[in-house]
Amino acid sequence: MNDLITERETLEERYLRQIFIRDQMAEFAKDPFVMTGADGIYYTDIDGKRYLDAIAGIFVASVGHGNRRVIDAIKVQLDTMAFAPVMHGTNALAIQLANKLAEIAPGNINSVKFCSGGSEANETAFKMARQYHKLNGHPNKYKIISRYQSWHGGTFAALSASGLTSRRVDSEPLAAGFIHVFPPYCYRCPFGKEYPSCDLTCAGLIEDTILMEDPETVAAVIVEPIGHTGGIIDPPSEYLPQLRELCNRHNVLLIFDEIITGMGRTGEMFAADTFGVVPDLICLGKGISGGYMPLSAVLCQRQIADKFWGDKTINPGFVSGHTYEANPIACAAGLATIGEIIEKDLCSNTRKIGNYLREGLERLRKHGIIGDIRGKGLFLGVEFVRNPASKEKFENDIPIGTLIGKRALTKGLLTRYDPHWMSLGPPLILTQEQADDIISILDDCIAEVLDEINT
Repeated sequence: MNDLITERETLEERYLRQIFIRDQMAEFAKDPFVMTGADGIYYTDIDGKRYLDAIAGIFVASVGHGNRRVIDAIKVQLDTMAFAPVMHGTNALAIQLANKLAEIAPGNINSVKFCSGGSEANETAFKMARQYHKLNGHPNKYKIISRYQSWHGGTFAALSASGLTSRRVDSEPLAAGFIHVFPPYCYRCPFGKEYPSCDLTCAGLIEDTILMEDPETVAAVIVEPIGHTGGIIDPPSEYLPQLRELCNRHNVLLIFDEIITGMGRTGEMFAADTFGVVPDLICLGKGISGGYMPLSAVLCQRQIADKFWGDKTINPGFVSGHTYEANPIACAAGLATIGEIIEKDLCSNTRKIGNYLREGLERLRKHGIIGDIRGKGLFLGVEFVRNPASKEKFENDIPIGTLIGKRALTKGLLTRYDPHWMSLGPPLILTQEQADDIISILDDCIAEVLDEINT
């Protein structure tokens, strides 16, 4: 038997060749980024360097790292029962968590199907929508309408619904029945219009698409209330209410992908609450368990759940399942995380510190490269431009967002960055002082990168 690999040895290429990550491994191996510890809103890497976690891992660590309430709940459950027989039934903690989610969910949403991750949740929502229509006498309603620049997950149907070209192309051809429309990207309207005189063409186009496809073939529309991978695309206030109305008109289910925006991220427990719109289904993940265990869920309105309740000889129920769904340890983490968010009123903190952080981002306009600041709560994005007046982008060989993000990393700040934008989504426990640290580091990084570009 081989000796155990030491932490230092894990950085050697011979060991890095044994693992895939979300990057080109040959490039990653040149300067591997490996974490060994985390506490509060900070990570520590293998060299002992500390990083302020301004993206909550990846919008996951909602209650921070090292939260004793969640850790202790997991330990107690580990000593009690680690796995329940999912083919035969469920477990008490899963029932408790489902009822807690039903209690806090908006409107008439009060039934829950558990999964292990965001991709699974979105796939489950698609299946639930299709099966619901079959049980409701509309067996031909199977198409799913989603948006370009969206991200719904890496599994096949979730990827098919996603609208991010760079992540789709290597897996094509993808599944049939998925149709894409343009997002409500007001800063760079794909139709060349200006809000509010545009009359929300982006919303009207979804109804046009339903009509062109034939409403009797469309099962659902899925949207992220605030789009992430397109650069934190925050819709006009009328957009989601219009989607709700048009879906009602055509008997199409409205799915909110709240994998990121759920569990307090926008300043309310759900983005549905933030925008005042109740969808038919809500998909949750990431922050629901604070990153302590893989857990996700699909929440649906009562009238949908009722369609799966009946005589087994004519109604098989909801035909979908996963080995680790409703795992008791994950459910323990979920209950503890939700308890922490509610009892410590982290939604209020998210609104307060989110506004403070946004004010800090506004001050960075002094550098002359911030075109737009978007988002809500502690889910914020900045779009960088060469000229704010004209919205002119930086040249392709100057990926300004990536340059700033990588510079921030060298200074101990974790962000989510792309060539033209950057997003922030720190744990909901962020303090004013820590928000100041984020802004201070970004201030320095922007100045340094611009100095290098201009010399």
